[in-house]
Amino acid sequence: MNSRAVNMMQNKGRLARDVLGNRTLVFVGLMGAGKSVIGKMSASAMKIPFVDSDQEIEKVSRMSISDLFDAYGEAEFRALEERVIRRLLQEGPMILSTGGGAFINDRTRSIIKQRGLSVWLRADLDILWERVRKRSHRPLLHTADPRGTLSALLDARYPVYGEADLVVQSRDVSKEKIVGEVLDAVFKSGPGEGAGEESKS
Repeated sequence: MNSRAVNMMQNKGRLARDVLGNRTLVFVGLMGAGKSVIGKMSASAMKIPFVDSDQEIEKVSRMSISDLFDAYGEAEFRALEERVIRRLLQEGPMILSTGGGAFINDRTRSIIKQRGLSVWLRADLDILWERVRKRSHRPLLHTADPRGTLSALLDARYPVYGEADLVVQSRDVSKEKIVGEVLDAVFKSGPGEGAGEESKS
């Protein structure tokens, strides 16, 4: 980015940070939506910490996400995920990137709604598939038809992701543009307001 663009991003980050207050901005959405990379860049612009819940889960369990799924099943994994996210939400302000299934869990979603501001990075199937098809660390895609599985996840989860406070479309544009839209959406939401609004930047 040139100096003008950098200054503009910093200004947007400062405004969004003021609106966020002591809350945590929680990124939700399917695998491949860009939650980690956009979350890190947004955290840098807002000058607050970035945390990935999957990395925290692996740290406390000393196991990979795939190994946790294999050893204990999804139900036990979701219970651990809920405990980790509950703890992290007490440590804000920060930006928290969550796994694709976190917001689908009723208890985890309730905690996020109570203590955070959620933003859904929404992406179309073709975009998601292009991003995840060459990666092997997605346990839910270890099926005979991974694209079909991803499509089914999209159909099942998107109505729930729609409960997020903010929605920003993840697509094939510069990461800086998406980050700018996230920051704009946070700023426009106002403290404790803006449920369901989508960035139009």
